[in-house]
Amino acid sequence: MRIIHSKIESEGAVESLGPYKIESLIAPDEEGRFTAYRVRIEPGQETSESYHKVAEECYFVTGGSGLAVLDGKEHRLETGDFLRLPPGTRHRFVTGEEALEMLDIHSPGSRPDRDVYFTGETPDGFGAVE
Repeated sequence: MRIIHSKIESEGAVESLGPYKIESLIAPDEEGRFTAYRVRIEPGQETSESYHKVAEECYFVTGGSGLAVLDGKEHRLETGDFLRLPPGTRHRFVTGEEALEMLDIHSPGSRPDRDVYFTGETPDGFGAVE
């Protein structure tokens, strides 16, 4: 494990997974004890409900606004809001007229093919199913 200092300057590292656009900020081979992503959900989108069996997840809203539905309860999100989701928290996001941009951290690490479970159909690009 090494110190990482990087500046993302191209959109080439952005991956589309269902309505999510995610950019991994830590390469899988440098993961250590957590993963970190920049996440963007475009206007007028709704994500599928998901949860993690192992990972705790933290979101920090860096831009835009939207709605987080956490274990069935709605929470309005805007720039500066923070969410801490214990393992097992069922969550999904809904956007209105503007996009929602967030920093997303999982501990221990989670990737689209590891420790991501959906209550319904698994969106394209995700690997773990229950």
